[in-house]
Amino acid sequence: MAEAGATAMDGEVSEDVRRRLALVLDVDDLVEAMRLGAAMRPWFGVAKVGLELFSAAGPDAIGALRDQGYQVFLDLKLFDIPTQVNRSCRVLGALGVQYLTLHATGGLDMLRAGVEGLLDGAHHAGLETPTALAVTVLTSDDSAPPHIVPNRVRLALEGGCGGLVLAAEDLQTARELAPRLKRVVPGIRLAGGARHDQARAATPQEAVANGADLLVIGRTVTAAEDPRAAAAAVASAV
Repeated sequence: MAEAGATAMDGEVSEDVRRRLALVLDVDDLVEAMRLGAAMRPWFGVAKVGLELFSAAGPDAIGALRDQGYQVFLDLKLFDIPTQVNRSCRVLGALGVQYLTLHATGGLDMLRAGVEGLLDGAHHAGLETPTALAVTVLTSDDSAPPHIVPNRVRLALEGGCGGLVLAAEDLQTARELAPRLKRVVPGIRLAGGARHDQARAATPQEAVANGADLLVIGRTVTAAEDPRAAAAAVASAV
């Protein structure tokens, strides 16, 4: 890790490291999102577009970030009747998203419909196969009963999802029940940093040690006094 940390501080991390770090672009302006994306590109290979940016810029955000060299993680947590989710996912797959979130609360039929639509959309557009991510329990929620995460992991597996979004403390459950699914962990905070609204936060080191495949990084970097140093500190843990 020491060697990786030194490299990260120099702003020269490998593409493998970049592909394991997702930069959260929670802004309401595409120009600002592109500025952040350009500044953080040395450390991040995935850009997460959430409800705020997608509401402000729509599909243009996806194309612009792909042009910057990012894989796009579209975090809309889709939750609707299966037909609507299927049709929406088909459109989004054709736009070139690499990751798309579906809320596992929607149930098995909805997850299957979403996965089918996402794959169909990408295939017919001649794009790389994307990954549907099932959201289990939000990292801001510390009140879910113990059975919820295992049940939603099983739904994701049966529904054909390629990955899971879950808190670091739920990684062991994911490894045991669905070892082949990609494990995506938000709520990442550097040691001693503010947790904000993340009730179940973890350090990058904790998440990686417990088997996280992709770390979702937002205010830890974007709200830091020195974003470059914060990004390097996160990258050194991967």
